[in-house]
Amino acid sequence: MSSSITHRGLPEPQGLYDPRNEHDACGIGFVADISGKKGHDIILKGIEILINLTHRGACGCDPQTGDGAGVLIQIPHAFFEAECTRLGFALPSPGEYGVGMMFLPVEPHERMRCEAMVEEIVIDEGLTILGWRDTPVNANTIGRLARSTQPYIEQVFIRRAYGMDQDALERKLYVIRKRAEKEVANTDLREKSFFYVPSLSSRTIVYKGLLLAPQIATSTSNCRTRKFEAPYAWFISGFPPTHFRPGISLIPIVISATTEKSTPCAAM
Repeated sequence: MSSSITHRGLPEPQGLYDPRNEHDACGIGFVADISGKKGHDIILKGIEILINLTHRGACGCDPQTGDGAGVLIQIPHAFFEAECTRLGFALPSPGEYGVGMMFLPVEPHERMRCEAMVEEIVIDEGLTILGWRDTPVNANTIGRLARSTQPYIEQVFIRRAYGMDQDALERKLYVIRKRAEKEVANTDLREKSFFYVPSLSSRTIVYKGLLLAPQIATSTSNCRTRKFEAPYAWFISGFPPTHFRPGISLIPIVISATTEKSTPCAAM
């Protein structure tokens, strides 16, 4: 190993990890249980990684507004099942429905227009709207500039068509997402810039925003709920792209199914 690598204090080469692949860019942490066991502790460990990556992000003239932080996790079915039951509609089994994280206009009339357009597209594509859920956000924990551009955040639940497998559902949800973004962009809505779909999938969901790394845990109560659990979690500090692109510094942590030890295992 070169002296420069050693000087940077990075781990020695091990497994798939090689410190030569490290880059100065946005920081990503990955936590997973290799047995596939879901747990709230996965979320908590991911938040710890994210806070340790605070230096990868940036802020502007408002020191409480970051250039972005986010998390991608497997859909927490037990959590959403309880929430949707409370709202008056039932979810089918995992893999039979998708969840969309929707950033919508703040103005109520324009928001309802966007919701109606999404529902029309879902029906046109042969799927069924199960219901909508307001995503709880604690605006007091985010910066002034972030609040001034904060969209209205909702989650939409969409059921597959009869006989459709999960892969086909995933492709259909992608089409719905693209159609919705394009059709809203072509309207005369004054607040259409607020419309954005961070994720629409039957497998994963994304929580993100103009946040500093520690604000992920405080800006939404979901992350602190015990039923909010997953077998893996990706966290990013820095401008959060729609998908995680190659070249971003990655320090994954695998939770061993037998020893419960956390060890660095790879890097990109």
